[in-house]
Amino acid sequence: VQLQASGGGLVQAGGSLRLSCAASGRTFSSYIMGWFRRAPGKEREFVAGTSGSTYYAESVKGRFTISRDNAKNTVYLQMNSLKPEDTAVYYCAARTRSLGAVAIRIRENYDYWGQGTLVTVSS
Repeated sequence: VQLQASGGGLVQAGGSLRLSCAASGRTFSSYIMGWFRRAPGKEREFVAGTSGSTYYAESVKGRFTISRDNAKNTVYLQMNSLKPEDTAVYYCAARTRSLGAVAIRIRENYDYWGQGTLVTVSS
């Protein structure tokens, strides 16, 4: 499985961005997909995941939305009301086996990673 993330950029606080992650593979609809981010000097952290249900980190709940288009083998992260603390490199990740609501938040449970796309939010 190969993942290609795109859509990052520079945006002012309060603005919006939509990240995309295109995946290879003929069974994309069965993949667990997640978005993680790594801010400068911090560990990579869970942002959102989808397995049919959707899951969010508390810090982004109500502002970010994860969605997928199985016909396009693509997962999206719509980010609204962006804050300077959202500045990070955002990574998409995939797993081909099922995950529960807790395990989906753990980066070690993902098998495949995209290259990352930088999001910078200015104040």
